[in-house]
Amino acid sequence: MTLSLQDYLTAFKNKPYLDTLTGIGRGIEREALRVLPQGALSQQPHATELGSALTHPQITTDYAENLLEFITPVTHSPEEAIEQLRDIQKYTLSQIGDELLWPLSMPCFVEDEDKIPLAQYGHSNIGKMKHTYRKGLKNRYGSMMQVIAGIHFNFSFPIDFWRSLQKISANKDELNQFISARYFAVLRNYKRYCWLIPYLFGSSPLICPSFLQKRPQKFPFKKAPSGYLYLDYATSLRMSDLGYTSSSQAQLHICYNSLENYVEDVKKAINLPSETFAKIGVKVNGEYRQLNSNVLQIENELYSPIRPKRVTKSGEKPSDALKARGVEYIEVRALDVNPFVDTGISAAQIYFLDVFLTYCALSPNEQLDEHIQKVYEQNMTKVVLQGRDPQLLLEDKGEKKLLSQWGEELFDELKQVAELLDQAYQTDKYQAAVAREFEKIQDPTKTPSAKLLQLALSNEQSLTQFTLDIAQQYKTQLLARNYQYFDEHYFKSAALKSHRDQKLIEENDTLDFEQFLADYFTKG
Repeated sequence: MTLSLQDYLTAFKNKPYLDTLTGIGRGIEREALRVLPQGALSQQPHATELGSALTHPQITTDYAENLLEFITPVTHSPEEAIEQLRDIQKYTLSQIGDELLWPLSMPCFVEDEDKIPLAQYGHSNIGKMKHTYRKGLKNRYGSMMQVIAGIHFNFSFPIDFWRSLQKISANKDELNQFISARYFAVLRNYKRYCWLIPYLFGSSPLICPSFLQKRPQKFPFKKAPSGYLYLDYATSLRMSDLGYTSSSQAQLHICYNSLENYVEDVKKAINLPSETFAKIGVKVNGEYRQLNSNVLQIENELYSPIRPKRVTKSGEKPSDALKARGVEYIEVRALDVNPFVDTGISAAQIYFLDVFLTYCALSPNEQLDEHIQKVYEQNMTKVVLQGRDPQLLLEDKGEKKLLSQWGEELFDELKQVAELLDQAYQTDKYQAAVAREFEKIQDPTKTPSAKLLQLALSNEQSLTQFTLDIAQQYKTQLLARNYQYFDEHYFKSAALKSHRDQKLIEENDTLDFEQFLADYFTKG
């Protein structure tokens, strides 16, 4: 039975169903580059006091040794998630001396990209694999990508919500099968509407010239008085070809019509040879340059603004976990670091994302063929490069629409979803969040990308100095606040335990690295 958004909104207003909208699970992964007070990249290794980057549950590193990643556990309150992130950052800042957390997605001045230190994870096979994967990324795409930061937002509906949705839909499938199918419906709708995310939250309309490292410029950049390069209407250069996209993956078509299609296509991509990457070599003179020469070394290399996820068991591939146990949550990956808040993402943003993803779950969705998916990807590209252009046209089901027109249509329905969530949670924060974001549709100068560009174009202060000033301000504020959910004892104990866990993994290795990789890639 195919129901409309209005059908679902009407049904969920009934008390038995309304309560099942509460209990949304959220987790945040925030990346932050360690920099010196003058703005240069830190060359210091990951601090021992922060624990093992391989095994610590909250504090690790991403692609580079100086690119920290903070991970909150699953929470059921936006404010709690933010406060936990503040706790993690407070402890981290207390352990890294005078270093700061760079509060932008695009990196600070980088004198020599070859000096960007790749993340280290110890001597275990899994630790070597993680490091070799990053070495492959460096050899494939260059080191500058290693120091771009973002926010990953993990989101899950409570099981009772899915039971309600299944009952309202009169669906008779096995529940786990139904949940996976409906999460993929969320993914398809997200792909249709995800241009909205960089428009509303994109915070990387400009880059430091050092980011190009004398490479040819592929975009018609202008130069701000401070020397930064920018595009007049850009929102998120991080999500453009300069950042977290890969032209080598353009040949891939990952189908989002079902869990089975998705897993099958991802497995094909992992095993698809690349002539370009083969030229790099895999193991040369006894040293690994990459894990393999396929288009994807491992599944994590698949760049996508959203992913279906399932917590994996030790040594298990993400696609195998999905196939075995279904989708558990989704990971939104299109968020730039918000420089105007100390945690890189605000509670108000989380409230809006709740509305947006619930809208994607309740709205009708269509199967995606390769052409439609390309259209949606082109919409995304247009918005990251020229999203604030008042004349920008996007395509939806064969119709050209001004971004502002489509945005108004979307917000008419988002407001209704926000009203429903406010009713369920007995609050007004959802409607307030949607109203705040709608102002950006009406006035592009209120977007964070426009605000940052204005700062760069003003002669009052350089953008670098502004960024360092707020980084120092955030550090001072965080160090002065009291812990809310964790405490110093917890973090010190977690650090010690993580070092013990890493040592145990290293001591229990029985295979040499080459055999370990062979076994890993032949499983599943």
